[in-house]
Amino acid sequence: MTTHAGVRPPPSLPALAQRAHALRCDVVRMVAATGQGYVQQGLGAADLFAVLYAHELRFRAGEPLWPERDRFLLSTAHNSAIFGAALASAGLIDRALLESYCLDGSPYEINMSERLGPVVEATCGSLGQGLSVAVGMALSAQRQCADWRSYVMLGDGELQEGQVWEATMAAGHYGLGNLCMLIDWNEMQVEGHVDQVMRMQPVADKFRAFQWAAEEIDGHDLGAIVAALQRARDTTDRPTVIIARTLVGKGAPCLEGIFGHNMRLPAAMAEQALAQLRASAPAEEVAA
Repeated sequence: MTTHAGVRPPPSLPALAQRAHALRCDVVRMVAATGQGYVQQGLGAADLFAVLYAHELRFRAGEPLWPERDRFLLSTAHNSAIFGAALASAGLIDRALLESYCLDGSPYEINMSERLGPVVEATCGSLGQGLSVAVGMALSAQRQCADWRSYVMLGDGELQEGQVWEATMAAGHYGLGNLCMLIDWNEMQVEGHVDQVMRMQPVADKFRAFQWAAEEIDGHDLGAIVAALQRARDTTDRPTVIIARTLVGKGAPCLEGIFGHNMRLPAAMAEQALAQLRASAPAEEVAA
């Protein structure tokens, strides 16, 4: 069981770095098994997922439907590799499931769905829907005076969906201080760079206009992620959006910065990426 960040000791940043590194290795291995998948997004978002599942979210590993759990929704459901790796690292799914990623007949599909089990709060395979679901959950908790929180992760290109802004308006209107949205701002979508498809800046100002607290951070700075999530928890009168700038392929120089939404990962490239990850593994934490 994890507890709210506000009532436990600060996390060890070296331990979070080790968790993020392990998640990156898992993502590469999972995608390498079939040679194609969402490796670039997973490597880029690993630090965010490490903090969420090793520190921020409240849950019970053996009780996935625990009523007091925090709700997390992956609106960018295609980013299933890193999500599954994070769930396994937290003990929320059997690690053996990772070996069936994208295989025919497996409940672990290339787009994360509720077929995987109750740890998936909602199937969000159509982009733009996750925030609406999270708003509904947060509003329900607010009306019940419950203290669990709703978290949702969107991609930057996803903000081009009109439904996102309808939900944004509703969340601000209801003052959902129990709602936190993270945007994985990696500048990549199916058609290429987000600015080539539809420019969206200044994003933070747009959210502020809808009565949200908004900040931009380095999505690979573990301390900054922890601090931003704590500020979100401390903001009780309005929802919070954390715009986290990330680099696709982060951690494996042979993949960094290469835009590939559903990228092919030949065996040789996968082995090179794993070798580079192993070479840059964070040092083991030394006990005081």
